Amino acid sequence: MSTSTPPDLSSPQLTPAQREIADGVITSLAGPDARLRPDQETAVAALAAPGARVLVVQATGWGKSAVYWAATAVIRGAGGGPTLIVSPLLSLMRDQVAAATRGGLRAATVNSANIDDWAAIEQDLLSGSLDVLLVSPERLANPGFGRRVLEALAGKLGLVVIDEAHAISDWGHDFRPDYRRVSDVLQSLNPQTSVLATTATANARVTDDVAKQLGNATLVLRGPLGRKSLHLNVIDGLDPLQRYAWVAQELPMLPGSGIVYVLTVADADRLVKAIRALHGDDYAVAAYTGGLPPDDRHRLEDDLLAGRVKALVATSALGMGFDKPDLGFVVHVGAPPSPVSYYQQVGRAGRALDEAVVMLLASTLDDAIWEHFATATIPDPDRMERLLEALRSADGPMTVPGLESATGIRRGRVELMCKQLAVDGAVERTSDGWLVTGKPWTYDAEHYEGVLAVRRREADIMRSFIRGEKCLMRLLTESLDDPRSEDCGQCSVCRGEITPGLAEAPAIDVVRTVGGVLRRDADILEPRKMWPGGEFGTRGRIPPGAMAEVGRVLAFADAPQWRDVLNAVRSGNERAVAALSEAAVNVVAAWGKSSGVRPDLICSLDLTGGALAATLAARLREVGKRGGGPLEVMPGQLPGRDATGGTEAAYWRDHLGPVPAVQGAVLLVIDETSSGWPVTLAAAALREAGASAVLPLVIHRTA
Repeated sequence: MSTSTPPDLSSPQLTPAQREIADGVITSLAGPDARLRPDQETAVAALAAPGARVLVVQATGWGKSAVYWAATAVIRGAGGGPTLIVSPLLSLMRDQVAAATRGGLRAATVNSANIDDWAAIEQDLLSGSLDVLLVSPERLANPGFGRRVLEALAGKLGLVVIDEAHAISDWGHDFRPDYRRVSDVLQSLNPQTSVLATTATANARVTDDVAKQLGNATLVLRGPLGRKSLHLNVIDGLDPLQRYAWVAQELPMLPGSGIVYVLTVADADRLVKAIRALHGDDYAVAAYTGGLPPDDRHRLEDDLLAGRVKALVATSALGMGFDKPDLGFVVHVGAPPSPVSYYQQVGRAGRALDEAVVMLLASTLDDAIWEHFATATIPDPDRMERLLEALRSADGPMTVPGLESATGIRRGRVELMCKQLAVDGAVERTSDGWLVTGKPWTYDAEHYEGVLAVRRREADIMRSFIRGEKCLMRLLTESLDDPRSEDCGQCSVCRGEITPGLAEAPAIDVVRTVGGVLRRDADILEPRKMWPGGEFGTRGRIPPGAMAEVGRVLAFADAPQWRDVLNAVRSGNERAVAALSEAAVNVVAAWGKSSGVRPDLICSLDLTGGALAATLAARLREVGKRGGGPLEVMPGQLPGRDATGGTEAAYWRDHLGPVPAVQGAVLLVIDETSSGWPVTLAAAALREAGASAVLPLVIHRTA
């Protein structure tokens, strides 16, 4: 976007009156002697010019938020309108509201955690009594919010801030379609409204793309990205269980408090259990994932900020915006797919410390996850056309569940595709659903092939990082196109060893302890409660008389305690089968004690062509002196991984063989499933055949 008369930003300077206002904000935030640094002052002075466009690319901890608080105060002091900040995370919004208040500004946020306050906040904003409103990109893209607030404010905003602006660019490591809609909002702004975009993780290509979206006259302020306080280390070659054991063993040796990043929610829960297996149930660690309620996340963030926990074991949900200046360490169990995203996460550490420890526990198993992230958001042109055709054929707006039924594409994928099409202008979201706009959509193969190539090159850089081909900090900053990249002299490559005082591998007895504890526990398998509709036909609640009980899962996804055992089982190793059988016996015994339900029959269902479920069920029948037998599966072409729930449920309804009459409670042993639909359909068939209850035991629940 560009203005008709862009301001001259070649040498912006604050006036004495503006500097006094800005200094007042900074001293309120950081103490009586604090002042804007020259590079921060340049940004504030530029934004004070009506219609300015400024992109700040600076290292984590540089003080980007100080720029927009000072700029807001300067603009408001001159009679300008309020500031709208687009911010990615609830935790970041909460911290920013608190910071704005300390700086003498009146701020509020509109997000999913304060729905009851929305009306009052929006009224305060429109009346001019608020200085700052923080919103998520998802809220910004909401048609209701846009109609009520943005249209009313379009000519009145003094400043728009796009925080973590790399997410605007699909060349970035964290592209989100809702964020891309921010550029659409800029088109409707008063040309006199200034715009600030900030990020710590943009290479030259992303920087150019974001600057282009802001406008041709964008002032780009880019600083050095090297972090002298960070001691980067890599340990490669540990298997998944050894990585867990390393964290459990070495955590007390790491300085202060910090974050241990994992790739999945299941990893977070398992690793906390592993740590407590070694140090006791009251050891101060906790799992932090995006699925936690907002109040729980806030409590855990406060615990880490106050040092009440040694570490949060977290997914990427604890990332952008979390600010603990004295965070002593960041450990990664598994590498992110991009050096840019890795730089962002490790940047949480050592902001106000002379030294902080950063450790990457790498594995070749990460490659498959990297490839998933590389391809997950690349559109499939055939599916896009199928979705568009469904929308064109509709009489009005269609909801995401309606589109799932009409197209046979999973709901989560439908939602992403709609947002991608909206970015390209082919569809639009209304309060009632999605509509086509009439604008044609074509698959830009060259562009997406380029995006995919960039992501795979980034994965190659991570491989170079893990191999230690050069200074680790230099490699990271070079990947961000920092011309001032240099050897840090303190990483494990420069030093030739990892940080002194830390072991390069866990002790064998620690590995055994962690593995033994994790194998004793089973994951909970919640029963499905709703029929899927679609190809299955039936929609609505599953009757209680057809539903499975809460079940158990021996091995969930890539559970490290079971990885080697499962691989050995698939190779026919009898000792591995015996180990899995004994684990099943222990799980069923503990399950019976906790639930009070004991099976009368034990049946098996082998879905993958082997006989593992039948083998384990036979062992359970032997120990429990029960009857039962295998259920039959009819041959057929299994649904693909992306099949909808309706398609998969219909398949298993039609491919489970006849179930004989049964009586009492049935323990149903299943070898492997990802969706759980065969469990649901088999349970319904057993209940219809006379079972009073069906207790599913899944040996391996795949991701």
